[in-house]
Amino acid sequence: MAVYVDNMKARYRNMIMCHMMADTVDELHAMADKIGVVRRHFQDTKYKHYDICLSKRILAVRYGAIELDAKELVRMFRGREVK
Repeated sequence: MAVYVDNMKARYRNMIMCHMMADTVDELHAMADKIGVVRRHFQDTKYKHYDICLSKRILAVRYGAIELDAKELVRMFRGREVK
């Protein structure tokens, strides 16, 4: 089981954002709690994820998140239901 962050760099207001996903929603929320991302930012879509700023990405990697290319991340989760 793992948490993943991609290398997408999308502008949102004055921040640069990327995605954080995980094998399970529990793991995803646990990492969000660890790095200080509030639950209201959870994207409960087909691909359950958080959009996180680059400073939070650095923290996620420090706590064990696996870095992936954005295309790799989508490929990994395509057709897979995260529970």
